[in-house]
Order: sequence, then structure tokens, then C-alpha cells
Amino acid sequence: MSTATNGNGPLEGAVVAVAGAAGPAGRATLLRLAEAGATVVASDADAARLAEAVDAARYAHGGATVTGDTVDLLDLDAARAWADRTEKEFGRVDGLIHLVGGWRGSATFAETDLADWELLERLLIRTVQHTSLAFEGPLARSGNGRYVLVSAAGASKPTAGNAAYSASKAAAEAWTLALADSFRKAGGDQEPPAAAAIVVVKALVHDAMRAERPTAKFAGFTDVKDLAEAIAGLWDKPAQEVNGTRQWLTPHV
Repeated sequence: MSTATNGNGPLEGAVVAVAGAAGPAGRATLLRLAEAGATVVASDADAARLAEAVDAARYAHGGATVTGDTVDLLDLDAARAWADRTEKEFGRVDGLIHLVGGWRGSATFAETDLADWELLERLLIRTVQHTSLAFEGPLARSGNGRYVLVSAAGASKPTAGNAAYSASKAAAEAWTLALADSFRKAGGDQEPPAAAAIVVVKALVHDAMRAERPTAKFAGFTDVKDLAEAIAGLWDKPAQEVNGTRQWLTPHV
């Protein structure tokens, strides 16, 4: 049973959707949000892994409401249906955490395979477009919504072998900042009704990775638990302080 669901935190009673919830970062985020008292609505394209992640969060925090929905976020209509269904069922949507990931790279710039770009454009850009368009309205209506994109430091400092990945992340960041500007304009001279923010990591690490490579240093990597903590903390500040910001969890590049 969670000890954090005492009604005092900003996430107590909030409804937060998590896209790409079945991976290690998604699992950590589901656990942290459930611990904070949020109703968590998880989605992933992998139904089996999603069910495992949802069950783990429910088991860890008895009494928490954690649901799972297999959603194809490459389909805008499916993303809109997910947002509409979530708002209708729970009465509000206070957050969308975008954790859909993927990586492709090459040894050198000249060896870049443009097929990698085609894949990453879909995974890292198109899904952001769809979740942001689908959830903008519900997040604004919540009065304290957060759209959170997890990005990579490489978006700001691309390396030769990561052209497709870095460009995809940079485009996703630009799209998210455009959403932030939409929230800013909606607020006029007042507080924006919601905030869109980017959480930046070098790379992520979790316990299984450490077990597989016990001598590795993982220098500059962010533990998925620390990522989840930073995400939950975005509700601790007013929307105006969060909107349009990059939250660096690794040294600024």
C-alpha cells in the first residue's frame, strides 16, 4: 500500500496518461505516479508487456487505479479516441507522459541509413504529434495539465553517427515547445491552463542493465527511478514556471 496517497500532494486524485508505458522508464513512472495517488492510464503497442507493467504498479501500490490500453499511437484517430475515452471515463486528464522511444545509429555519418530516419520519424516525431494533438484540449481543460516529453541531450549536440536519432529528437522537442506556446497563448495575461515541458537525459539506466554489466560506469546516465521522480515533480511548480522549459537531468550541453 502506498504511503504517499495522503491527499496532500498535487498528484493526489490526478489522472495521468503514460504513452510507451511498458518499458523500464514506463514501469518506473507508473509506480511513482501510483505512489503519489494519481489514477494512471497506461498505453503501449505491446499488450503483453503493458499488462505486466500495469499489474506490477497495481501490486506495488494496493488500492491505486492503474489501467492499461493497447493504443497504436501512429494512428491519430486512435490517439484521439484514447484521450477522449480517458477524459470521459475519469472526468479529466491532468497529464500525458510521452515515453515512446527507439534508437538507430551508425558508426560514421557517411554510413547513415535513411531507413533509420524513416523508422525514427514515426516513433519519435509522429507519435508526439499525435499525443499532443489528442491531449491538448483535455490537458487545458484540467486547469493544471502537464504534457511531458522525455528527450535526449543529443538533440542539442548531435554526433556524427546519431544524425537520424538526434534530428528526430530535436523535431519532437520543437513540436512540444509549439504546444507550450499554445498553452501560453491560451492563458493570455494569466497563468497558462497547462504546461508542456521537456525532460532531457543523456541516456537511461535501470537495475537489469546494471546486473548485465556490473563493471559498467553508465557515466551521465539517469536512473529510470530518478526520471520518474523528476516527472512527478513537474506538478509541484505552477504551470507558468514549467511551460516551455527543458528540465536537464544530465549536464547541460
